[in-house]
Order: sequence, then C-alpha cells, then structure tokens
Amino acid sequence: MLSVSRVAVGNVRCVQPALVRIRKHVLAGGFTQTFGSRRWISVKQTEQKAIATTGGPTCPPPPPPPPKPSYTGYILGAIALTAGGLGLAYYNGLFDGPPPPTPVDDTKEDADRKKRTYPASSKDLPKHVPYLLVGGGTASIAAFRAIRVHDPKAKVMMITNELEMPYMRPPLSKELWFNPTEAEPLKFRQWNGSERSIFYEPNDYYIDPSKLSDAPNGGVAVARGYEVHRLDVVNRKAILTDGTEISYDKCLIATGARPKNLPIFESAPRAVRERVTLFKSVYDFEQLSSQLQDGNRVAIVGGGFLGSELACALSKSEQTRKKKVEVFQLFHEGGNMAKVLPEYLSSWTTERLREEGVKVWPKTQVKAVEMQGSKLKLTLMDDSVLLVDRVIVAVGSEPNTDLAKTSGLEVDGKNGGFLVDAELRARSNVFVAGDAACFYDTKFGRRRVEHHDHAIVSGRLAGENMVGLNKPYTHQSMFWSDLGPRISYEAIGLIDSSLPTVAVFAKRTAEEMSRAAAAAAAAVTAGSTDSEKLQAANANVNVDVKNVPAAGEPAKEQSKEQQEPEDSFDKGVIFYLRDKKVVGLVLWNVFNRMGTARKILDQHTEYDDLNEVAKLFNLHDRRTESEELEAAEQ
Repeated sequence: MLSVSRVAVGNVRCVQPALVRIRKHVLAGGFTQTFGSRRWISVKQTEQKAIATTGGPTCPPPPPPPPKPSYTGYILGAIALTAGGLGLAYYNGLFDGPPPPTPVDDTKEDADRKKRTYPASSKDLPKHVPYLLVGGGTASIAAFRAIRVHDPKAKVMMITNELEMPYMRPPLSKELWFNPTEAEPLKFRQWNGSERSIFYEPNDYYIDPSKLSDAPNGGVAVARGYEVHRLDVVNRKAILTDGTEISYDKCLIATGARPKNLPIFESAPRAVRERVTLFKSVYDFEQLSSQLQDGNRVAIVGGGFLGSELACALSKSEQTRKKKVEVFQLFHEGGNMAKVLPEYLSSWTTERLREEGVKVWPKTQVKAVEMQGSKLKLTLMDDSVLLVDRVIVAVGSEPNTDLAKTSGLEVDGKNGGFLVDAELRARSNVFVAGDAACFYDTKFGRRRVEHHDHAIVSGRLAGENMVGLNKPYTHQSMFWSDLGPRISYEAIGLIDSSLPTVAVFAKRTAEEMSRAAAAAAAAVTAGSTDSEKLQAANANVNVDVKNVPAAGEPAKEQSKEQQEPEDSFDKGVIFYLRDKKVVGLVLWNVFNRMGTARKILDQHTEYDDLNEVAKLFNLHDRRTESEELEAAEQ
C-alpha cells in the first residue's frame, strides 16, 4: 500500500471522481527519519483547483510524474523495529505466562551487618601480598602457621566474607550449648576442664591490612566482609566483587562448604523462611540461641553428624532445658548416622538419642510447610502434621566452588570440589585445602573430606607446598562426634555404611549387663505408630517408641551379633573393608588409640582374623582417669 504513486492517484481521480471525494486523504509521504510525523495532501482541494483553471470538468493531461520516492528504508526500519520489539518481549518472558515467584534468601545476615566490612574501604587493602588466602577458616589459619614456620617474616592476607576473625566450627554444635549461662560467650570447656575461646587467636594477634605491606617482621592480616569474585591465574591477581585487584605470589583457595537447603523451604513464603535456620556459622549459633524461647519446639531435619549433634545438644544443654525446649528430629534414613554406621549400630544410636529426650522419627520427610498462626505447620509424607516454632535444616553441605566458574578452574564431577593433585595444587601457584578440595589420596584414590581435622591437615600441607616443599598428601585425617553421655566415637579413613564391616565389641560383666537390662526394660513403650507419635507430639505428650515385637508375634531370625543385648554396643571397634582390606575404622567409646588405627590403615592389607587385630585396642581395659573425667564432663 505504501508503494502507490501520485500518478496512480491522479488516474483514479479522473476516472472515478466520486471515489476520490469519499476517500478524502491519501498518504503521499512516508515516515520521516524520526518516525514521528506523516505528510498528507488533500486530493479534493487539488481537484477543485484543476476544474477552476480549465473552466469545465474535462480532465487535463496528467502532470509529469515527480521522482518516485523510495520507501525501502522505511520498510526495513519498520521490520527491524518490529523484530526488536518481539525479541525484547520474548527476552522478558511475555510469551511464557506469569513466571514462578523467585525465592528471596532473606534468612541470612541482615543488610546492616553485611556493610560492616573491615577495613571499611577496599582502598585500604594492600595492592600486592606474597601469600593470599581466600577464606578465613581452619584451613587458612593452618596454612598461615605452616608458612610462618618456613618463612618467619612472611606477609599473609586472608580474605573472608564472614565478619569474624578465624574460629573453629565443631563447638558450635556441641560444647558451646553446654556452657553455663553465666559463662563468657563463645568460650567452651575442653575435655581436660580448661576453658578456651572458639577463636584461634586474640584480635591483637593480627595486623591491620593497611599496615601489612610495611610490617618489617610480616604477619597475617584478615580482610573481613570481602569476597573474591575471580582469580586471574595467569597474571596472579585476585579481583574482588567491587573490582579491586590484589596481586599475589602464591594463592590458597579455602572457601569451605555451604549448607544445603531443601526446595520446600527455599521456595516457602518469607514468614516461613524467617523461622528456618541453615546452621553453619557463629552468627547462626548466636541467632538460634537468642531466638529459642520458653516452651519452643524445634524440628531438626537431617540425621547425619550435624543434625544428630544439634538434636542432642538442644535436648540436654542447660540453657535449653531451662527453657523446656522440645526437640524433634526427622529424616528419611532408617536411623541416626545411617550413612556412616552399620544398620544395627545406627538403630542402637537412635535409641540412645531417644533416651536423651530427642523425639527421633526416621523414615519420614517433610511434604509441605506453611504458617498456622504463629507456628510452622509441617505436613509429613503420611499426611500427619507437626507444629513447631523453628526448623533447623541439616541435610549436608556442598563445596563452595564459585571461583571455578569465574577463574577457569576444574571441578570434580563425582565428588565435587576443586580438582587438585596430591600436592593440593589446582594450577601453578594456586592451591586448595579444606572442604572445597577434591584431592588425590595416594592410598585410597580421589576424595573430598568435610571434617575439622582434614581442614587442619590439608591446610598445613598446602602452606608447606606454598613455600616450595612439594609434599604429597599421605596423612589420614580423623573425625569425631559426641552424642550424649553414652556415645563418643572417633573415626579414620573411608567410613561408609555401604562398605562391608566387621565389628568387635567388648563383652561386659554380668553386673553391667544386669544394670543395662533393667534400664532397658523400664524404658520400653510398645504399640505406637509414626502417626500416633505425631499426634502425641502435637498434644505435648512425650513418646518414646522402641522396636520390639508385638505380643504373640514370632521373633524374626537374628544373627548372633543382633541377639546380643542392645547395650552390648557400648565399646568396640568397627572395621570398614574394601577388597577385603581395612580402609576405615570407627573407635566406639575407645580413646587414646588413634595412633594404632592409623598404623593399621597405613598397612592397607588383608587380615585373616580381625578379632586378633581388635586386641591391639585393649577393649577390655578400664578407662584411665582422664577418660573417666572426659566421660563425666560430657
């Protein structure tokens, strides 16, 4: 239509004048360069002028045609404009229907707290440091100490997104909860009775970051509240999120792991998320301990290390007992620590936690969550409902490998974590230690470990290699857990309940067995189902269910090991096997024998009789005075 010429318009006017008078205005021009105006002519007025000059209705010969205007540019512009508009609409999702609501993670640190960085401006950070440690946890502090041993005047800077100085995490789920209410905050009592802070060093131990470059004797500075966005590994630079660049000679990545959440809580309304805790940092501990009120009910989702330790601590600690806090533990496995312990020992552990006052409900999951008044309403898989005041999600963690995407570093597809060699090296002059490292164990192959002792060992090794020692990872780190007064264990090597196990437990005296049997008989309550437990919980009734056969029901055939009284698992050693060789050990209420366990692992051999090997642990010896003191304090 835009291509109609003036000649064509004139011909139409002469042949069909009535039609011309009806269609009064014809577009004679096009869009201007600004696409904002059009030029029109009145055909009727032109026709009247033509009649007046000739004296009659005879059509004059048509005037010579003017140069034909080109509309190609306008058409192409219109097409481009239309295509751009459609593309923009598609990009913004206008054709996709309403987008799902994006969950906002407002359960973490408040905005004001995030702004309190130290130093206040990144301009005060040094432009170059010989040793840069990304992360301010256990692995970093261990690396710094190793560096200083071999380079006494080393200048080291840690960059951490936390606002606290380096501290240890294990007491957050155990010892700190058992502090007397009048005790100094963030201090705990050790097994020998002495008191210490969770912070590795006092604040005056560290150098102000702005003064590190000029410190004649070196030292370590901690930049808090900052985050490294990426590493330029070729030019040895770290680029912070605000664009600040810091060059380095050697760099350690010790970014640790972050707690996992469950989609059902992640996508929940804000009112729900404000009552959900992902327990990881000292800030989480302080927030949770301050938020627990008299008579509160807490649901811990997860049956692993953290979930079980927190369940025990919140159920038995002085401060929570005074507040009469009620603790529920929900998880889909068959028992506590089921991914680590053999099934029979996991079941036994579950019963011990119930004796500590924890309402343990295995083989269940949260199906839905919503607010019901001031309470959280948890709907479980069998449609039963549990009302609580707070939820703690303890379902594991994942390595923080964000730097891999921005820095071109490789992540292990199976285990997660930065892929490093046996010397913990990811690239030239870049090392990784702690939870975030997937390292090559020269004895057991590629691994990733999330435990305190591993953070110390790997951090120390990385620090030694940063000063040029080039040592491979050969040490087997250990871990431990305390679950009430009757369960304290240490473990080393590959500990996985899917591996074959052989366990040797000490046989107790008749007096010990009689005492245990009497306690067990007094605690048995039979006939309750999971639904009944939930109903009782919502009615504030304490329920403790033990797995015993109903009256008249024939007992299932049990192995000799299972026929032992349940309290026979008070003390023993569990050997974990792979290809018939010992690859891991759990020392169950056995103390001061980790050196023996490490020697057995180092041999990496097949044993004909593990009962003979178990004799090395002196299972029948009585505890020493220090062990008795430790047990009493627990």
